[in-house]
Amino acid sequence: MEKINNSFSEGFVLMGVSDHPQLEVVILISYLMTLVGNSTIILLSRLGARLHTSMYFFLSNLSSLDLAFTTSSVPQMLINLGPDKTISYGGCVTQLYVFLWLGATECSLLVMMAFDHFVAVCRPLHYTTIMNPWLCWLLAAIALLGGLGNSVMQSTFTLQLPFGHRRVDNFLCEVSAMIKLAYGDTSLNEAVLNSVCTFFTAVPLSIILISYCYIAQAVLKIHSVEGQEKDFNTYFSLLVVGFLFYGSTIYGYLLPAETSNQDHGKFISPFYSVVTSMVNPLIYTLRNKEVKGALRRLLGKGR
Repeated sequence: MEKINNSFSEGFVLMGVSDHPQLEVVILISYLMTLVGNSTIILLSRLGARLHTSMYFFLSNLSSLDLAFTTSSVPQMLINLGPDKTISYGGCVTQLYVFLWLGATECSLLVMMAFDHFVAVCRPLHYTTIMNPWLCWLLAAIALLGGLGNSVMQSTFTLQLPFGHRRVDNFLCEVSAMIKLAYGDTSLNEAVLNSVCTFFTAVPLSIILISYCYIAQAVLKIHSVEGQEKDFNTYFSLLVVGFLFYGSTIYGYLLPAETSNQDHGKFISPFYSVVTSMVNPLIYTLRNKEVKGALRRLLGKGR
C-alpha cells in the first residue's frame, strides 16, 4: 500500500469533485453571494448606531465566521472542480484544522445567540445588565477557543493514522473523509468523531429547542402585536439558521452510512460550508426590520 505519511509532497486527490464539474458555476455564485451578504451584515452592525447591541454583536461574529468558514474551503474546491484535482499535503492539513475549528465554533456561537434571545425575551428588564459587553466577548471567546480545542484534538488524532492511499472521496479534506483513507482499525477514531459531533450538534440543538420553548411562551404573553411580530421574526430566523446548520451536520456526521446515500453525503460538506453561509444574511435581512432600516439608511434612502 502507498503510505501517504511517508510521501507528504504528493498531496491528495479530491475524488468527490471528479463527477460534478458542473457545480463550479453554482458554487462560485453562492460564494460571491456569501461574501457580499455577510460583509454587508458586518458593515451594518458596525455603522448602524441602532444595531450596537449584543444581538448584532453575535450576528456580526456569525457573519465573520461564515466568511472565514467558506473561504477555508471554497477557493480550493473551485480549483479542484477544474482539471487539477490535487491538493498539497500542507493545504489539506491546513484545511482540515481550520474547517473543523470554524465549524465547531459556529455550532457553539448559535447557542450563544439563542441565549441572548432568551434573555432579551424572558428577562427584558435585566437584558442590558446581563448581556453586557464583557459577557458578550467572553461567550464569543469561549466559542472560539472551544472550537479550536476540538479541531486540534480531532485533526491531530486523525493525522496519526497510517493512510493507505491518497484519494479523498469528498469535496474537501475533513475528518470523516480522512479516516476513510486509513488502513487498519479506525473504530476509536470513528467513536471519538461521533462523540464530539454529538456534543457539538445534538446537544446544542437540544439546548436551543428547550430555550425557544420558553421564548415562545414569553412571546405569547406579549399583548402588543408589533412586539410579538418582532420577537417571532427573530425567533424564526434563529431557528431556521440552527436547523440548516445542525441538520446538515447531523446528516453528514452522525447518521450511519447504511441509512444515508453515500453520494448525497458528499454534498453535505459544500452544503453547510457554502449554502448555509449564503442564506444566513438573507434570512436575517429579509425578516428583520432593523437590519433593513439600517441598509436603507446606509444607501441613503431613509433616515
